Amino acid sequence: MDVRAVLGFDPFAPEFRADPYAHYRDLRAGGPLQRTPAGLWVSPSFAVCTRVLRDPRFGHGDGLEGSGRLPPRRARSFLVLDPPEHTKLRRLVSRAFTARLVERLRPRVAALVDELLAVPSGEVDLISTLAHPLPVIVISEMLGVPPEDHDRFRGWSEALARGLDPDFLIPEQDLSRREQARAEFGAYFRELAARRRAAPGDDLLSGLAAIEELSEDDLVATCILLLVAGHETTVNLIANGTLALLRAPDQLAWFGANLGSAAAAVEELLRYDPPVQLSVRAALEDTEVAGQPIRRGEMVMLLLSAANRDPEVFADPDRLDLTRWVNEAPRHLAFGQGIHFCLGAPLARVEGQIALTALVRRGVAPVPGPPKYKNNLILRGLAELPVRLG
Repeated sequence: MDVRAVLGFDPFAPEFRADPYAHYRDLRAGGPLQRTPAGLWVSPSFAVCTRVLRDPRFGHGDGLEGSGRLPPRRARSFLVLDPPEHTKLRRLVSRAFTARLVERLRPRVAALVDELLAVPSGEVDLISTLAHPLPVIVISEMLGVPPEDHDRFRGWSEALARGLDPDFLIPEQDLSRREQARAEFGAYFRELAARRRAAPGDDLLSGLAAIEELSEDDLVATCILLLVAGHETTVNLIANGTLALLRAPDQLAWFGANLGSAAAAVEELLRYDPPVQLSVRAALEDTEVAGQPIRRGEMVMLLLSAANRDPEVFADPDRLDLTRWVNEAPRHLAFGQGIHFCLGAPLARVEGQIALTALVRRGVAPVPGPPKYKNNLILRGLAELPVRLG
């Protein structure tokens, strides 16, 4: 299949991987809603993306004939479901995944960051040193996974995160790895959930396992979602955010002099180079967007990362400005909008604030050389990031 004809660009081209925002600037000249040669609607517009994400006439197309995009029903979490099923499952999970639980984790996250950064000054890979282990430990502990099993999650998480992209973009070996990871992960959590039902603990899995309305398949799908959404996206937030700071020495210096403004700094880093680059919605009925008629079943690709740099919404959008959200609430789309707004946003924010503050306080400097990115479309993240600490 011709990737360019479907998406309108090649997500694996080296120049796009290095800087997708240059392409989005050119794309914006074509208007707020455009169509690729293969018939996919694409929008770089903040207004259009916000409208579609909030509009009940758009969804993931559960059972919509011809969408051809959804994985098998057994594997789907509420992330890709439409109401009323989405509403039910998200409400059930929200009962166990509360803001109070996240705030209770703040001291533990700070302690983990200190432990992980207790390495000699000098050159390290930030991914393996901090960005990867921090969220995997946090989400594992939240789910009640024994410490000796934490390392098993890296392979599972990477395989499942790669599987978020459309199947036609994924090499056959990666599809096989995804299905193997899904099977291994499912078997592991079915067994662990049974243990938690027999002897509940003060953890998220015990809370989920106690919800009678949550089927075994839904429980496993939810745990997969929490692993990928609670781990891979935070890895990318920390790494992408660090790289953005290293490329803007004035902003790195401002952060160092204003560590109390970490919350505002993280919001700007999320806007500037978000971990989740895009989302896709299907029209559930005939409608119209930006003056264009959209027929039932047609797909709209929402370029969230392009919308986050829409000059109609953000002044000087291609400039990193950590003061942008100091005195106002953030308006970016890094966590989405509407009924699918990221359930784990509070946790990602806490981890990002603590990790980046610790890095800036300790001192972090770039190591020469181009960064190496993973070959993902939806999740934008670095495979490695050499930096100098201290």
